[in-house]
Amino acid sequence: MCAHRRLDKLGRTLLMATAGVMAAGLLAANLAAQNFVISQNGKSVGTAKLSVKQGDGSLDSASETKIDMPGLKYTFSSNVDLDGSYHIRSVKLDGSVNGTAATVTAQPRGQEIDLRIDANGKKIDTPLAFHPSTIFYPDFDPGALQALLNLGAAHNNRDLWALVPKQSGSVAALRVVTNADMQGTLDGKTVAVHHFTVTGDTGKTEVFSDPSNALLQAEWTDEGFAMVRKGFKLTPPARPNAAPPAAPPQQPTGNDNQPQNQP
Repeated sequence: MCAHRRLDKLGRTLLMATAGVMAAGLLAANLAAQNFVISQNGKSVGTAKLSVKQGDGSLDSASETKIDMPGLKYTFSSNVDLDGSYHIRSVKLDGSVNGTAATVTAQPRGQEIDLRIDANGKKIDTPLAFHPSTIFYPDFDPGALQALLNLGAAHNNRDLWALVPKQSGSVAALRVVTNADMQGTLDGKTVAVHHFTVTGDTGKTEVFSDPSNALLQAEWTDEGFAMVRKGFKLTPPARPNAAPPAAPPQQPTGNDNQPQNQP
């Protein structure tokens, strides 16, 4: 999908929500506020932020994104209330796309999750199947990607689902492929980097994390977008092995009509 098509979808359907499910192994380092830069084709077009606060048997996940570029002014802020078992209790998100305000809420009820999108003067309420490892999955939300990393680690990257608030809303399976580890630096210190390729109905995303599963970088290569944590730099992968050297010239095989040693 080209960037123009993605931006058009953003403008028409308000691809906004936030992730609220965190794995039980979430480390304290992941709770501090994390800041990201969003770019397209190497040019900065916005910022994003994620923080998670621990309460009495609960977690409060807050994320926000701001993008300002030709054809798209996209902002949101959201809060997700989680219970002590890391299940979503409620989600509320407020934002706007190109000046049009919108609100997204989600509320689990048994085996369903009620999704409401209030935008352009219309309210759409949709009950959808609720899977324990469901992630609210909009574009450019570090909270969604962090939830993906934590749930993937807890469930061996299996049975992960994306709740996408497009049109009336939908739930779709996410496929995660583990790639070879890479290297990078975070605030000048070398860090091992895990690399995953995530594919779903919303397209393909390359996701990078540190060994504690904290989000470091995400890339939407088809559209040229990237989200990079401030202070992080991914080390380019090792160059592929060079082509094997050319075979040495073969010695003459000998021929009664041709001398074996040429002048």
